[in-house]
Amino acid sequence: MKILVTNDDGIHAPGLKVAEEIARALSDDVWVVAPETDQSGVAHALTLSDPLRLREVDERHFAVRGTPTDCVIMASKVVIGEKPDLVISGVNRGQNIADDVSYSGTVAGAIEGTILGIRSFALSQAFGADTIDDPRWDCARAHAPGIIERVLGLQLPSGVLINVNFPNRSAEDVSGVLLTRQGKRAADWMHIDERRDGRGRPYFWIAFKHSKMEPPPETDLAALAQGYISVTPLSLDMTDEPARQELTRHFTAPSGANRASS
Repeated sequence: MKILVTNDDGIHAPGLKVAEEIARALSDDVWVVAPETDQSGVAHALTLSDPLRLREVDERHFAVRGTPTDCVIMASKVVIGEKPDLVISGVNRGQNIADDVSYSGTVAGAIEGTILGIRSFALSQAFGADTIDDPRWDCARAHAPGIIERVLGLQLPSGVLINVNFPNRSAEDVSGVLLTRQGKRAADWMHIDERRDGRGRPYFWIAFKHSKMEPPPETDLAALAQGYISVTPLSLDMTDEPARQELTRHFTAPSGANRASS
């Protein structure tokens, strides 16, 4: 099995090395193609207005001056020259759950793999105030290979990627594995931190704060809060089917009925 490892934290990120160890627990045929620099928060961005620079770091290790999406494409089209059998994106330093999914370059690497018809996983390791500088990588390292193997043994629909988040716990203290759905944070979780530079000019940081909301059951938020590994299948098809059906009823109704209901 040919495995491509990528990430959004960059070619020198410690989580990338953990992801490579996870891949090597599954196969000897492993390729690493990751961004030259940190690309956290770039989502599913594609570089179109600048050239892509490719640098060989070591044997089967390459850096791309671009996004995680660029890396997966370059790996398939140039570096490996063919589609790998599996994409592992991560292990991200920090969780990618709930609203994070929309912004995450880690998830985007798995999205691009899925678009290309490759089974793909996004792996992220949560941290807390006590582990912000040294996340518990052993948790992802110990549990990821078994989770990936179990999922690969299943026949899932096309267009589905797997988002796996490991709690801020040591490998032996994990509560278990939960199959979850994507959660939703409180609306005020993001805020702007305004500061002043040495000349008194304002500058801004996008910042985040902890929400006091109780996470709904069966969500990725609830799973991590309770010390579980969260496994969430995500679909490329973002169509909301109930809304589509409601819109269909509205737009196909007789014009008189539309006026009567307005």
